Amino acid sequence: MVIDEASAGQRLDNFLLKILKGVPKTHVYRIVRSGEVRVNKGRASADTRLAAGDEVRVPPVRVSEAPAPAPVPAREFPVLFEDDHVLAVDKPAGVAVHGGSGVSFGVIEQLRRARPQARFLELVHRLDKETSGILLLAKKRSALTALQDQFRQRQTGKTYAALVTGTWPANRKVIDLPLYKYLDAEGERRVRVVAPGTEEARRSITLVKVVRSYAGFTLLDVTIKTGRTHQIRVHLAHEGHPIVGDPKYGDFALNKALARGERLGGHRFSRMFLHARRLSFLHPATGDTIELEAPLPPECTELLDHL
Repeated sequence: MVIDEASAGQRLDNFLLKILKGVPKTHVYRIVRSGEVRVNKGRASADTRLAAGDEVRVPPVRVSEAPAPAPVPAREFPVLFEDDHVLAVDKPAGVAVHGGSGVSFGVIEQLRRARPQARFLELVHRLDKETSGILLLAKKRSALTALQDQFRQRQTGKTYAALVTGTWPANRKVIDLPLYKYLDAEGERRVRVVAPGTEEARRSITLVKVVRSYAGFTLLDVTIKTGRTHQIRVHLAHEGHPIVGDPKYGDFALNKALARGERLGGHRFSRMFLHARRLSFLHPATGDTIELEAPLPPECTELLDHL
């Protein structure tokens, strides 16, 4: 099959998971690792970015009959910036950026449904489902290419607000530890810190600044110099200070207690406290520096008030 404009820019694994509905995720990754999936007649890795016109060969696989997909509701999200080239929205926590991996639809599908007149609308980057904050989309193919190049070459500035457990040491400002992606026994994607030089691990750099200390918690400003999967979550957890509410790498007993209102005088908090609060980039058409800010969501500010 040949990649069209709608699929261009996607990672190979996400593209395959979308077209091979009903095939176990573990099998999809297995045929990629074994070299059975070919891109332009060559081997490719799961994180290969597909371009329009690429030829993808997929081996025959048995696909179970998939249930009818849920209808995609039209939905707009709070707009932080928009012109003819770029759209930046404030994504709420709990909403995936796109469908796939057990999610019927995400931000991109809902926006396309809400904007049927849009001739082109694509995600420039990703945020985890549990993370809130600034999400950038392109409204032209040229804007998508230019912005993705900026992200790849680390020319963008991304800062997150993160509330972690415990007292973060103020002198711990740089985390430079390689990360390795793998699938757990359930086929879920996970990430861990590994020793430098480990095969397939990628260097990952996170900058940390203490904003405010509370009893048992610390609010951090976190800037990433590399955009790896789950980078902030894994780096902070590895340092012994997981993000409050993180369902994958966090303090599960604390998360449960906060969700039930068993801490902080009955106040309930049931999401991950990670928010993409600031993003700077060069406008793909004008070259101007665009600085965007997304305020902390009410549930996060309320938690800080209780602390």
